[in-house]
Amino acid sequence: MSDSNNDKTTQNALGYPLLQPQVPVPSDIEVSQSIVRDVGLLPLSDLAQQLGLADDEVLPWGIAKAKIPLMVRERRASQPSGNYVVVTGINPTPLGEGKSTTTIGLAQALGAIRGKTTVACIRQPSQGPTFGIKGGAAGGGYAQVVPMEEFNLHLTGDIHAVTAANNLLAAALEARMFHEASQSDEALLKRLCPNNEFSPVMKKRLSKLGIDITKKPNDLTDEERTQFARLDIDPDTITWQRVLDTCDRHLRAVQVGLGSKETVKNTSGNGRIPHSRHTGFDITVASEVMAVLALAKNLADLREKLGNMVVGYSQRNAQPITADDLGCGGALAVLMKDALMPTLMQTVERTPVLVHAGPFANIATGNSSVVADEIALKLVGADGFVVTEAGFGADIGMEKFFNIKCRASGLKPKCAVIVATVRALKMHGGGPPVSAGKPLAVEYTQEHVELVTKGAANLVKHIENARKFGVNVVVAVNQFKSDTAAELEAVRQAALAAGAHNAVVSNHWALGGAGAADLAKAVEQACAETKAENFRFLYDADKSIAEKIETICREIYGADGVDYADLAQQQMQQYEEAGFGKMPICIAKTQYSFSCDPAAKGVPTGFRVAVREIRACVGAGFLYPICGDIMTIPGLPTRPGFYDVDIDCETGDVIGLF
Repeated sequence: MSDSNNDKTTQNALGYPLLQPQVPVPSDIEVSQSIVRDVGLLPLSDLAQQLGLADDEVLPWGIAKAKIPLMVRERRASQPSGNYVVVTGINPTPLGEGKSTTTIGLAQALGAIRGKTTVACIRQPSQGPTFGIKGGAAGGGYAQVVPMEEFNLHLTGDIHAVTAANNLLAAALEARMFHEASQSDEALLKRLCPNNEFSPVMKKRLSKLGIDITKKPNDLTDEERTQFARLDIDPDTITWQRVLDTCDRHLRAVQVGLGSKETVKNTSGNGRIPHSRHTGFDITVASEVMAVLALAKNLADLREKLGNMVVGYSQRNAQPITADDLGCGGALAVLMKDALMPTLMQTVERTPVLVHAGPFANIATGNSSVVADEIALKLVGADGFVVTEAGFGADIGMEKFFNIKCRASGLKPKCAVIVATVRALKMHGGGPPVSAGKPLAVEYTQEHVELVTKGAANLVKHIENARKFGVNVVVAVNQFKSDTAAELEAVRQAALAAGAHNAVVSNHWALGGAGAADLAKAVEQACAETKAENFRFLYDADKSIAEKIETICREIYGADGVDYADLAQQQMQQYEEAGFGKMPICIAKTQYSFSCDPAAKGVPTGFRVAVREIRACVGAGFLYPICGDIMTIPGLPTRPGFYDVDIDCETGDVIGLF
């Protein structure tokens, strides 16, 4: 495997040249481009060899990435799985606290420094924050995925596939409502079945309605014809929205159907009126299609989940209307078939990474895919490690990882790594607000142990929450250059006093895997000293919807209770009656606080959670309460990140991308 000489002082544990970090650390894109230019990417065949992948198990997508088919998992079904580790964090500042960087740094330390077969499993970043305010998700400094510009821009097109599938279903919904408003039952049936034959997806609807699937369209009774051809969707119950992978606040509320050709007869008989309604857009990573991608077990499961997605309810009998009722479940699966395969990439230290799915944690499930983790766990073997990342703070990303993702996969993690920074703890201790694009206040650049100690209450609450799931907790104190020894030690002592298995200062951003070597040792020890059987869920999915929501809000957030808007109350009743009440809960709320108030730092008390609506993601398999004023599509700031992005027209290099 070595591409150097036999002098071990120049090689890492994998036999590759040791990383040579520069001081000061260049920008993320400069680090990435220097690795690609000066060191060179590891050929995909060599990267695959690390994991024992056969030639037919690697589908190259250019020279820097490859798709990994699901047969890799099936071929190794009898092999033992590796140690399962999730990386999460405290409630962050708007600048982020380096959770992705820690995920990659830990994987580099376990693999390139400690010599353990290791795979990092991370999400594909959304274009929204890439060009907006937060940046990408490749990690940073000398702990990142390379080439970072390919990682952060398009990758293998999976997010675009989600956008296409989501919006095909939205178009099918609008078209069906339009045609039903302007045609008789007989005309609808003739146009749906022009050759007097039902397509396979139509037979699924017949079966759902209890109609004999051997019948021909012309053999249907008048009642059956109406049942089949007329979905009669109640516009007030529609929860399906269009999506795009861009931050655009002006699409949160829109009106569709205003074109001169989209008109129907006025019910009064006088002229024609627009077939119009109010709707809105979500960001692509909040789409249920993305959640289905993240939770699907295989192609058949993907197809079933996509077909079962509910878009609204019938006015006739309040029955849920699904993508298969609209006839496009199969077409959605065709659009998503390549996206179901995780993408193989590498870190700056040539350790493997599987990139897959991209749901946000504040407005979606917040974790990479089940299939990526399952494939990785089989590839690393019993002594190896899979380091997967849960988005944003542990109150949302980690909670959803345990209660939704692990419930869907059946996988049992051993260790949770909680990333904390002195900067964020100072903010939670009463420091001035932190805003992207503005200089940090002096409290964040000079020693202030008192603020750190006070803010550590936020970290303590997250440690207590993680331990409720039966996993060992390791705190990774992600070091910044302005941190002092006294501040770092204050974080360590607070974490250990709260019951963390260990707490380690880590400097992987500046040093790569070597800077996370102690963290890797702590994670190895934490995994060795627990059993996967200790893992447990926070709640029983058979509880009522309200009980599950209240359990999360009280146990994880520390709320006094939950208040429901009238719409949310109606939706809970509707979902219980429709048989959706036994699904896990995926709460959408701010990532900046345990509460729904982003300004409430530390560990707020005496608050209640306000649920304004609840969406049913029936295909993905969870219910989706939306709390406070959280928005499902972000807006751009005054000075978005795209101001700095450009291209060198002579070399073709991307410049200014973080």
